[in-house]
Amino acid sequence: MRMSARNIAVMAGSHDAVMPSSFDAAEGQWISVVGPNGAGKTSLVEALAGVRRVSQGEVLVDGRDVHAMSERERAAAVAFVPQHPLFPAGMSVIDYVALGRHARHGLWRGPSPDDHATVGHSLERVGISALANREIDSLSGGERQRAVIARALSQTTTFIVMDEPTNGLDVRHQVEILELVRREVVECGATVIATLHDLTLAGHFADTMMVMNEGRIVTQGAARDVAASAELRDAYGIEIMVVDVAGRDVWVPGRVTS
Repeated sequence: MRMSARNIAVMAGSHDAVMPSSFDAAEGQWISVVGPNGAGKTSLVEALAGVRRVSQGEVLVDGRDVHAMSERERAAAVAFVPQHPLFPAGMSVIDYVALGRHARHGLWRGPSPDDHATVGHSLERVGISALANREIDSLSGGERQRAVIARALSQTTTFIVMDEPTNGLDVRHQVEILELVRREVVECGATVIATLHDLTLAGHFADTMMVMNEGRIVTQGAARDVAASAELRDAYGIEIMVVDVAGRDVWVPGRVTS
């Protein structure tokens, strides 16, 4: 399966949030989307997930336009992790994660044994099975974010689109969340497209890095190639150095260029 953006553009009010852009995302690939605040990253991934309308072009998932799909069809094709998820008051963790199965069984049929098994496996995969009966709004930030990821995994889609999935988490929980999603790429062949502010984390987990600036995708490629690019430097207005620390690339900001 493949996700393809074909000359898509997105409006935010009266201005262009995303200029006409095209790219492909292959199965089993992680694409990290980076760029300064206001670059259009959130608008782009929301359009890819089908939750924000495009003003032109199309987003194709296995040849079908996500914006022509019903809400159920879209949820069965693409899982979306928003930057600020909503947590229904009083809802248990297991019921929250089970919301991801609604696209599979609809509102008029109860969950099947397979649905229950999928939810249980998703909770186990993210390490919160013991919290299944807790109210979700009683959890810590890291635990809630694991539940959000579990809900996305329970949709059993090939494509997982995430907008700042580590927002508000401490460093340990950031790495844990991204590592468990990375396992979906490696073990299950999932395709992940994620916006990330931290360039080191974005580069470490990505197969491809995509840089946005002023609503445009200005470059994309392997992380080290992107790090050395003029497009990245111009987007952030600083030099970026990549330093090997114990076998890992650490992205270090240098001097201001503009």
